[in-house]
Amino acid sequence: MRFATIRTEYGTTAARLEGDVLVTLDAADVGEMLAAGSEGPGRMWEEAVVVPVAEADFAPVVPRPGKVICVGLNYRAHIAETGRELPAYPTLFAKFADTLLGPRDDLVIPAVSERVDWEVELGVVIGRPIYRATPEEAAAAIAGYTVVNDVSMRDWQRRTLQWLAGKMFERSTPAGPYLVTPDEVDDAADLEVRCEVDGAVMQRSRTSDLLFSPADIAAYASQAITLRPGDLIATGTPGGVGDARKPPVYLRPGNVLRTWIEGVGECVNQCVADKTG
Repeated sequence: MRFATIRTEYGTTAARLEGDVLVTLDAADVGEMLAAGSEGPGRMWEEAVVVPVAEADFAPVVPRPGKVICVGLNYRAHIAETGRELPAYPTLFAKFADTLLGPRDDLVIPAVSERVDWEVELGVVIGRPIYRATPEEAAAAIAGYTVVNDVSMRDWQRRTLQWLAGKMFERSTPAGPYLVTPDEVDDAADLEVRCEVDGAVMQRSRTSDLLFSPADIAAYASQAITLRPGDLIATGTPGGVGDARKPPVYLRPGNVLRTWIEGVGECVNQCVADKTG
């Protein structure tokens, strides 16, 4: 099954994809739907509205996750091209809910950054609480998968040894359009991931090249903190980022950023100039 959060004149609502339409559900968004479980919101309701996909205004698939956990170097080929050893543990960092952007929203290029870079990533959405979980327990707690682009301001990221400054810009991280349940994509074991800028392929890999699987990452993070329904995990990006190119290439106003994962969906975001800088 596939679920989305869409914007309406009354606010946001969770919806289920049925063919080429979205049917609204009794929940304000996918995160609320997951938190309520099978007994609460998320069911069809008498006042359900049918919205054609072509007319839908998609919000981030989980607009207000309690946590956004990201993984650094996690594709074997990408690690190899950097000349680094394979890490023994996932390199974790965090983002905030305010960084999330709808899958069709404009991506504002911040006036304060000259090195705005792309990072296609498989997103994982947690469906039930887990703490100190095994990988098997973590796998069972995954509600589904989505498309994420961890757009990064590399100049801010490199200012210190900590990456947070380059990862926390508002409305910089497209996420969506759908939460796709694990059964639809074979637990995301071997999906193509791709990032394009103005139609040119910049990144292409497969999730089978991930060093740490979604279940491994969730289980590892849960040793430290409880993961809850709606929490979002970005599992890392393959090679091909703009900052590593010779010469480097960065996003500019006018570019179209397309982030695609086989069987999961795509985010298409127009890059626009920052009006506030």
